[in-house]
Amino acid sequence: MTALLAQDDPSELGGIAGWAVDLMDALGGPGAAIVVGLDNLFPPIPSELVLPLAGFSAAVGTFTLAEALIWTTVGSVLGAIIVFYLGRLLGRDRTRWLICKLPLVKPDDFDKAEAWFAKHGTKAVFLGRMVPLVRSFISLPAGIEKMPFWKFLSLTTLGSLIWNTIFVVAGYALGANWHVVEEYAGVFQIVVVVLVVVAVTLFVVKRVRDRSKTPAA
Repeated sequence: MTALLAQDDPSELGGIAGWAVDLMDALGGPGAAIVVGLDNLFPPIPSELVLPLAGFSAAVGTFTLAEALIWTTVGSVLGAIIVFYLGRLLGRDRTRWLICKLPLVKPDDFDKAEAWFAKHGTKAVFLGRMVPLVRSFISLPAGIEKMPFWKFLSLTTLGSLIWNTIFVVAGYALGANWHVVEEYAGVFQIVVVVLVVVAVTLFVVKRVRDRSKTPAA
C-alpha cells in the first residue's frame, strides 16, 4: 500500500501518516487498532488522519472494509478503557486536590464540574467520542466519577463506531484522495480548539476580575 500511496500523494507519506501506513502494512487490522488506540493516549496522533487511511487500506486490499471498522473500533475502545482506568486509579479526592492546586481554580469549580458530569455524563461520554481532542480525554472523568464500567463501555463503543464508520467509509470511497477527509476534519478540529481557548480565556479573565474586586470589597 505504501507504494500506491506514494504514487498518488507522496507528501502524505511523512510523519504519522507514513508510520501508520507501515504499521498497517505489517500487521493488517491489528496495526490499525494500535494506531487508533494511541489516539486516546497521545492526542497528537489524530484519528481524523488515521481512520481515512484505514479506509484506503481496505480499498487496496490490505484488509476488508468490515475488518477496518472492527479493528479501528476495537482500538478506540481499548484506548478509552486505559484512560478510564487511569481515572479510576487517580480517584475523585486526589483529582479534586490536584485541580484545586491550579492557579485561579476554586474547590467550587470542581464541585460544579462534578455535578454537571453526574447529570450529563452519559451524553458527554457518547458525544465526546465524536469530538476531536475531547474524545481523548472524556474517558478520564468517567473513570474518576466511577461511571459503571458496562455503561461506559456501551457508550464508548457506540460513539466510537459511529465516528470511525464516517471516516473509514469516506477513506474507502475516496481511495487515493483519502486525505481530503482529513483536510475537512482539520477545520472541525480548529473550531474545537478555538472554542476551548475562548472558554479558558473567559474563565481566566473573569477569575482575575473577581480577585481584583475582593480587596476593595
